Amino acid sequence: MTDSGERARQIRALLLDVEGTTTPISFVHDVLFPYARRHLDRYIAANVGAAEIIEVAALLADEWSADAARGEPVPWRRPAANDAASLSEYLNWLMDRDRKSLALKRLQGRIWEQGYDDGELRGQVFADVPPAFARWNDAGLTIAIYSSGSVLAQRLLFAHSDHGDLTRWIARYFDPETGPKRSPESYARIALSLDLEPAEIAFVSDVDAELEAAHNAGCRVALCVRPGNAAKGSRTAAAVESFDAIDSCLSLPAARS
Repeated sequence: MTDSGERARQIRALLLDVEGTTTPISFVHDVLFPYARRHLDRYIAANVGAAEIIEVAALLADEWSADAARGEPVPWRRPAANDAASLSEYLNWLMDRDRKSLALKRLQGRIWEQGYDDGELRGQVFADVPPAFARWNDAGLTIAIYSSGSVLAQRLLFAHSDHGDLTRWIARYFDPETGPKRSPESYARIALSLDLEPAEIAFVSDVDAELEAAHNAGCRVALCVRPGNAAKGSRTAAAVESFDAIDSCLSLPAARS
């Protein structure tokens, strides 16, 4: 059986949360979410009948039915692809509750895409993120993202960041379609997708329940304590206050010469 130092030297991939870890929570809650809400009705009205809206509407109808069956106070109209008002009502209801809805996340990504393209949005990352990405890339480590936002939303944020296009360093993206972030099975699926053992992956997040799930799947974990996030302590992870501290915390390999 190997000790913790030996396990740390086997790390081959960094799996990173976004909100509160690479990116300030304030950017997500004060910029991205309000932008999507302001543009939601217009986007839906302009795209009713499109294949994308039809697909999203089918997902929303299933979610609405599940919510109604649980006795939740859902809007009275079941979302329908040809009824923009019913879609908007339920989507706003989901946003009011910060639901991790696959359909909502997919639609938000499309709305943000237009905002980034128009120059109205610019992704924010902490200043220590780009040098860490470069350092880990030089060390031969795979960098992957796992967020509750859609893969499209993740790509857009890092491609249009306030530190330039960071996607050149990111190998893979994972979103809720992989599975819930608080489920160990999700991290097992990610390991399989990366063709790695869970012990070769280090997951960094500001949410202890996510870290516990990754730990239970066999991953190494680190709790990211950032300004504005709620991270205070973890039962399974050591705490780091910057990406500069992750290397020593997890005994990551040094850059290749």
